Formats: sequence, structure tokens, C-alpha cells
Amino acid sequence: MTVNAQQETLSFQAEVKQLLQLVVHSLYSNKEIFLRELISNASDAADKLRFEALSDAALYETDAELKIQVSFDEQAKTITISDNGIGMSRDEVIENIGTIAKSGTKDFLARLTGDQKKDAHLIGQFGVGFYSAFIVADKVTVVTRRAGLTAEHGVRWESSGEGDYVIANVEKTTRGTDIILHLKEDEKEFLNDWRLRSIITKYSDHINLPILMRQLTKAEEKDKTAEWEIVNRATALWVLPKNKITDEQYKEHYKHIAHDFEDPLAWAHNQVEGSSLNYISLLYLPSRAPFDLWQRESQHGLKLYVQRVFILDQVQQFMPFYLRFIRGIVDTNALPLNISREILQDNPVIIKLRSALVKRALDMLEKLNQDDPEKYKKFWGEFGNVLKEGPAEDFANRERLAKLCRFASTHSNSPEQNVSFDEYIKRMQPSQKKIYYITAETFNAAKSSPHLEIFRKNNIEVLLLSDRVDEWLVSHLTEYDGKSLHSVAKGDVNLDEITSVENKAEQQKQEEQAKQEYDSIIKQVKTVLGEQIKDARLSHRLTNSPSCLVMDENDMGFQLQRMLKSAGQNVMETKPILELNPDHLLVHRLKQETDDEKFKTWTHILFDQALLAEGGQLKDPALFVQRINQLLLELN
Repeated sequence: MTVNAQQETLSFQAEVKQLLQLVVHSLYSNKEIFLRELISNASDAADKLRFEALSDAALYETDAELKIQVSFDEQAKTITISDNGIGMSRDEVIENIGTIAKSGTKDFLARLTGDQKKDAHLIGQFGVGFYSAFIVADKVTVVTRRAGLTAEHGVRWESSGEGDYVIANVEKTTRGTDIILHLKEDEKEFLNDWRLRSIITKYSDHINLPILMRQLTKAEEKDKTAEWEIVNRATALWVLPKNKITDEQYKEHYKHIAHDFEDPLAWAHNQVEGSSLNYISLLYLPSRAPFDLWQRESQHGLKLYVQRVFILDQVQQFMPFYLRFIRGIVDTNALPLNISREILQDNPVIIKLRSALVKRALDMLEKLNQDDPEKYKKFWGEFGNVLKEGPAEDFANRERLAKLCRFASTHSNSPEQNVSFDEYIKRMQPSQKKIYYITAETFNAAKSSPHLEIFRKNNIEVLLLSDRVDEWLVSHLTEYDGKSLHSVAKGDVNLDEITSVENKAEQQKQEEQAKQEYDSIIKQVKTVLGEQIKDARLSHRLTNSPSCLVMDENDMGFQLQRMLKSAGQNVMETKPILELNPDHLLVHRLKQETDDEKFKTWTHILFDQALLAEGGQLKDPALFVQRINQLLLELN
């Protein structure tokens, strides 16, 4: 049979070149992971063949027994990892090895710091897979053929991991992929049977297909004619009883399915046998957020097995979007082996599984919070903003999700989000009926907001919300444990609930007196500001600041308006209400001003100051500066 070699020398995609350099220089301290990564890829290739063979059994050709073989040659200084999985065509080799198709790759590479330790963590989140071979090899050769293609469609790929690679057609009688690592001079430690076996046992014992190596002779030297023997347990980890699985095995299984370098924070392993639904789930909570967590088009989800047969990867239907960071597997006999992503959309079993798996995931988070608050604190730092999406997406679990949320507050005045709703309620004033919060662009803007003054004076705690998702959260989570959530920057402040009867009467008397005294001033202010405001009134919430802007109770908040505008959405303009503090000297000065032009200047300054304090932008900053300068000159 004649094979047209069609040899080409091609260049790596720019991002691949950069990643290759980073892999070699950042992961050198944990070299042995190259074997874990390549075995994981081989396992994935076998899973893909199993799935495609469900509809075309001929893809197995004459070899239906899937396996991975690991061998080495001391004289040639090579290690070979072979599988009889799905294999690759020429185009697939170029696409899978010569380029990186992951969304957000450029953003990921831009985040790298040059600090090898920090970059190693980031690379672990990204997943290096095949490229890890270059940690120990100065040249890598790949010989592969896709299942279903004839022998002359084999492909040989070779590179030294620098700028280029050579690809050519070759004859390959068997399907699958052989990866030959030509080891660097100082990596001879891996040309040892016991060393390779120990790595396989450590990282890949749970792989659900046999990993084979040549049997040892009595002299413990490799005999190339010796029989192959299985060196891993080759049993799906999740089908074993929990008391037979060690923590280390759980951790390595997670690293295998998630392609992560770090241990998970927690895991939940459950086997359910019911009249209507049988399934096994093994869910993991990662320690660190993946680089593409905020990429809407990024892939996420659980691995689906049906009766131990791998069916689909990254099945999104099992988890809502706010739990997209959960990794793991689901194995069930309630679905047919030939199920597709399209059929998954409408299958009633999926709805039941989703409900059960969400419950398991939330159980895992609640247990982590209860048993290990420090780990939960770490989880919240990585994934808190994602979990805050939950109450808007999942009405059924809204209360459970709210219980898991954490916020900054005026209790500590620290940006650390460590206050739960339950802790807030424990510290509420005896007669307080509402949970108070404020949203702002930044933590400092929230902490320093004039809207908090009356609450600080009365020792009432306020939650400080400065994450972009917080507006979305409070617009859907309107109460917790029977107590309504109330923005301190909306509506009129009414602290009657914590005011004694005597103080209330005195307060009403003072308010009536101030209202009469400032009635004409308020009317003048409305005239000066005109269409810029919805209304003007005296404030019940200010104690130190002269003015502030608030919205009506049911109007869209300032922060949400800004977010929607920045996202390019058309937002109907909602005019604010200007509140003036009748006890402030600047407001007294405004009241005493008899010159109309100066009154206008003072009014505009008070309005602009309130707008800036709220985090808004001035329409004419230069005019504001001119007015301030004018008043400063008049003081002299």
C-alpha cells in the first residue's frame, strides 16, 4: 500500500508557543504530572470511541478491548504511551495540538505574572494536557489514526516544542494514538519501571480502563517479549463503597476529570436507588476558580455515564448556571445508551436528576460551611459572586442560597465578605424589622456613603454591597426569614420601629418646625434644578453631610442604571430626589442667601456634591470646578 506522505512544516499558534514556554518553566517542580495528563487524554480518547461506537460498532474494527499501554526504552531514552481509542485525523491533529481553541485564552495569558509559583497555579486552572510532555521531553512524536479510517490515513506529528512542528501521513495498521517522548538528558529517572508504576498508581489508579506495562522479570529488568500486565485497579472509582476510597484517591480522581493541579475543597459521593430513579453522583468543589469562569460561552457541566459507559462530557443540563463551577460525574441506568445532547433537553429524567444533584451540591456547601468555616471562606472568595446569581435563577432554593451568601457590613467596616443574613439578624436592634443594605460601585463608596449616617448614629448595621451582581441579587431576593430587605438609598427613611414613643413625638415636632422653616427654600431649589430632579425635600437620614440623592422606593437604583448602561442597554432615565440636611451649616448658608445667582450656585454645588458622593458622574465637571473656585474666592 502506497502512502502519500504530504509532509509539512507548520508553525504553532502564537498562544501555543507562549503556553509551551510557561509549561516547561513553571511546572518543572512537579514533573511527574506529564504521565497523569497523557494517560488522562488517552482515557478521554477511549471514552469518545465508546460513545461513537454506540451508533457505529464498526469503529472498534477488530479490537473492542480498550486499553492504555505504557512502555520505555532505556537505550533510545524514550517513553511511549499508546491507546486504542478514537485517534485523530490529520486535520484533528493540527486543530488539537497546533492551536488552542479555548475561549478566553488571550485573557488567560495576559493574567500571567512571570512569578513561576503563581503562574503554575494559573496554568493548572487552564489545563495543559498534551503540552505537559515537554516538561520532560526535548522532542515529542505522535503517531495516530482515527477509528474508521484506513491504515494509510495514519498521521505522524513531531516537534521539539519550540516554534514549529512537522506533520506527515504514514501507514498505521491499528487505530488510536502513540505518543513517544524523547527524554531530556537529565530526566533519565523516568526510564525506570518502578518509577512509572508508582506514578500510575498515584495519579491514575482510578482510570476506568486497564493501564498495561510489561511484566517484570525476576531480575527486575524489562523483557520486551514479556506479557503485558494491568498496573491499575481499572475500576470506576464512583462505584466503590465510600469506605473503600481514600481521600487521596478522591483527590486524584478530581484532578483527572477536572484537569486541575490543586486538590478540591470538598466532595460529595452519593448512591441513590429508588423506584423511579437510580444514580450515582460524585461532585467536587474546586479550590480555585477556572480562568474562564466569567466567559459566557465557556463549557461547563458534569460527565454523564450510563451503566458505567461514558456518554457525554460537560453536560450543562445537570446544574444551573450559578453552580457552573461544580465538577464531577453522574452515572445512571435511567437513560438510554444512545442519548444525545438534543434528547437531553426534553428528557423528564434529566429534570429529576437536576433537582437531586442541585440538592446534593447545596448540601455539600452547607456541610463545608458548618464543618470548616475557613474552607468555606476560601470558597466564597473564589465563587461567591457566582453563587449570588442563584436566588434570581432558582426560586425553589432561594432561601437555602440566601443562607449561604456572605457580605461586608458596617459591623466591621472591612471589605471582607464574612457576614451572613443569620449573623446580621442576631445583631439587629430588638424592634428592628428590616435588613438594611446599600449598593455602590466600590466598597469604599458604600462605606463612606452619606446614606449611612443616621444608621451609624443609631447603631443599626447596614450590609455594604459593592459587587456588580449585588443589584441583581437584591432585585430578586426581597426578604429573608420573614424580614424584608430595604435599600438605605431608596424611599424615605422611617426608623419609627426603633424610636421610643417620647422620642417619636419630639422628632415629629422638630420635623414639622423644620418643614415650615425651609418650605420656601425647598421650592426655590426645585425651581433651580428643574428637570434634573424628581423632587427635593428635607432629609431624615443625614447627620454630617449637607445633601444626598435618593431614588423612589420602586425606582431603579443608581448602581443598576450604571451597570445596564455600561452593558449597552437603553435605560429609561430615572430622576433622583435631592435631600437636604437642615442641621448642616451649608444648608443654613443656602437658606440665608438673598442673591439669586449665588443661591443657584450653592444649589448646583450641593446637587453635584451629592451626585459625586453617590458615585455618579458630573455632566459638566469643568463648570463644577468653576463654581467651587468662585466660592473660594468670595471667602477671601
